[in-house]
Amino acid sequence: MMAPHAALPPLLALALAGCSGGNPFEQQGDLPQTPDEVVTTLGGRALPPGTQTPSAAGDIERFEARGEGGDGFAENPVYDAQSDTFTIDNLAFDGTGPYSRDTVMRELGAAGRSGPFAVYENSRSVVDPRNGQVITQLPHKLLFQRSRSGATELVIVRTGGYLGFGFGGWAYQRNGGVSLPAELQASFTGDYAGIRDFDTRSGLEFTTGRITLEIDFADFNGGAAQDAIKGRITDRKVFTTQGDDITQDAIDALQPGAAALPTILLDIGPNTISASGEFAGSFQSGYLDANNQLTVYETGVYNGILAGDDPSEAVGITIGTGPDHGSGGTFRETGGFVAVR
Repeated sequence: MMAPHAALPPLLALALAGCSGGNPFEQQGDLPQTPDEVVTTLGGRALPPGTQTPSAAGDIERFEARGEGGDGFAENPVYDAQSDTFTIDNLAFDGTGPYSRDTVMRELGAAGRSGPFAVYENSRSVVDPRNGQVITQLPHKLLFQRSRSGATELVIVRTGGYLGFGFGGWAYQRNGGVSLPAELQASFTGDYAGIRDFDTRSGLEFTTGRITLEIDFADFNGGAAQDAIKGRITDRKVFTTQGDDITQDAIDALQPGAAALPTILLDIGPNTISASGEFAGSFQSGYLDANNQLTVYETGVYNGILAGDDPSEAVGITIGTGPDHGSGGTFRETGGFVAVR
C-alpha cells in the first residue's frame, strides 16, 4: 500500500525531447509575444500547472499537479525516436533503462489494439551489481500520441504496482498558435485511449473509444473566457494489460444485458474556452437501472488546447472516476485524445 505523505509543491514542467519533427514538451522560455488576458480558471476550476502567460500566438503546455495520492510525480519524459523509447524520471522502481514499446499492447485506438496511441512499459527487473540479486520492478505503462501535423501531443504514465492509486503523471501541449473564429460552430473527432488504476487493488487496465467535440464559438458570451463545448466519448472498450477484451465483463457488472458501456457526455456551460485557445469542463456518464431510474456511472473533468487555423485540431486529457467492476472500489481513468476537423 502506498504510504501517506505530506502536501507537496507543484511539479516542475514535464519535458519531452528528441521526437522527429520537433521536441514536444520542450521548455521554450519567454517567447516574444503578447500574452492574452491571463485566465487562471476555466469551466469553474483552476487550470493545471504549466505555461504562465499563454497566448494564442504561441506554445502552451499543461501537466498534472503533484498531489498527495501520487499524482504528477513523473518528470522529464524524453523520447528517443531512433530507438522508439522513453526515459522517465522520479518514479520509483521503474527500472534503470528506458521504457520500450509494450510487448503485448504496442498501440491503442478506437479499433482496440491498433490506433494512434503508442504504448510503452518499463523493464521488469534490475540486477544488484554487487551480489547479482534480481530486484523486481513495479509495472508502469505509458501512452503517447502526437498529431499528424505535430501541432499537438500528449503523454500519460501510470503504475499498477500499488494497492491504491499509484505514482504517475500526464502532460499535453500545443506547438505553435491558434486562430479562434467569432461566429463558427465546429466539430472535431478522434481516437481516445486511457489507463485505469484503482483505489482498492493493484493492476491497470487500458480503455479506448472515439471522441467528438462540438464547439459554439459565438455563444456563450464572455470576456477572457467564453463559448461552449458539447461532446461525447463513445464506442468504449476495456482491456487487460495482457490484451484481453473485458468490455463485456465491465458491462455485465454494471448493467447485465446492456450492449455497451455508458457514453461519456461533456457538460455544457459558459466560460469554457480562453482567448489563447485553452478549454476545460466537466463530464459524466450514466445508465437506466432495473427500475428505469437514471444512475450516474462516472464523473470527471477534462482540459485541453485548440490548435491551428480556425482551429484545425484539439488535444486534451480527461480524468474520471467510477465503480470498479473487479473490486467494488473505485477506478480512476486517465484518458487522452487528439481530435481534428
